[in-house]
Amino acid sequence: MRKTKALNLQQREARLAYWFVVPTFAIVFGLVIYPALYNIWISFHEVTLGNLGEGGAPFVGLQNYFRVAKDFMFKDALKATIIYSFLGSILSIALGLVASLLLNRKFKGRGLVRGIFLFSYVAPVVSVAFIWKWLLNPVNGVISWALMSSGIWSEPVAMLSQKGWAMFIVILFQGWRYFPFAMLMILARLQAIPNELYEAADIDGANIMKKFFYITIPELKYVLGTLFLLRLMWTFNKFDDIYLLTSGAAGTKVLPVLTYEFSFGMLNFGLGSATSMFLFIILGVFMIFYVKYALEW
Repeated sequence: MRKTKALNLQQREARLAYWFVVPTFAIVFGLVIYPALYNIWISFHEVTLGNLGEGGAPFVGLQNYFRVAKDFMFKDALKATIIYSFLGSILSIALGLVASLLLNRKFKGRGLVRGIFLFSYVAPVVSVAFIWKWLLNPVNGVISWALMSSGIWSEPVAMLSQKGWAMFIVILFQGWRYFPFAMLMILARLQAIPNELYEAADIDGANIMKKFFYITIPELKYVLGTLFLLRLMWTFNKFDDIYLLTSGAAGTKVLPVLTYEFSFGMLNFGLGSATSMFLFIILGVFMIFYVKYALEW
């Protein structure tokens, strides 16, 4: 009898747990699963503003995918995405490594410096993008004025409108805005490295460079590898930073921006969804590497 009552109690607790999960599942299904499945459906149909939501859009199979793959804009966007993602991720991690090495030392005002470093990561992207555009304004921007006053430039340069310069700026913005995340992750690992390793290296007469390359870097390699994969996945899917700075002009049109232009510029949601599926496949490959290698570290 007691066993039956205990079993009934466990069953009631299990049912209660399921009911607690239902709201979360409903939210995830409504905001993630259903839109993803609907996006896949759209990618196989000729969906425009006129038939959006009607369910009667003509089925075109893989035609949208072929059109996107053959489009020169897709090839240029894929190239720009690779350059932007790899260099931006490397720069953000490199800056985070330098900042974490600095904050790992005890000095007066370390907490203030840490707060200043975190500003770029917590500040609203719209605000910081507006400030950057003002600083880089060729007519009344501070950077243009400083470079012309110092004689480096003889005339104003619209860096956000020139190919090469624009990509350099968005990569620099990516590194500056997201290095605090890498800084926090690396700093946590630095503080876990045993001091005995550095003390033993001091006894052996190792200089600061040898301690960095033979102790610090080996201890950080797993964190750095994981950070690189995470930042690569996140940067590959970035839309707002580039769109706010350049709107995808001057060679900075990455795949998320191209997806937006196909969908809301040309109002061809089939092409936009197909482009997003290409992006999803690429991110899926990165995710496989992350799960297979990074999580095993």
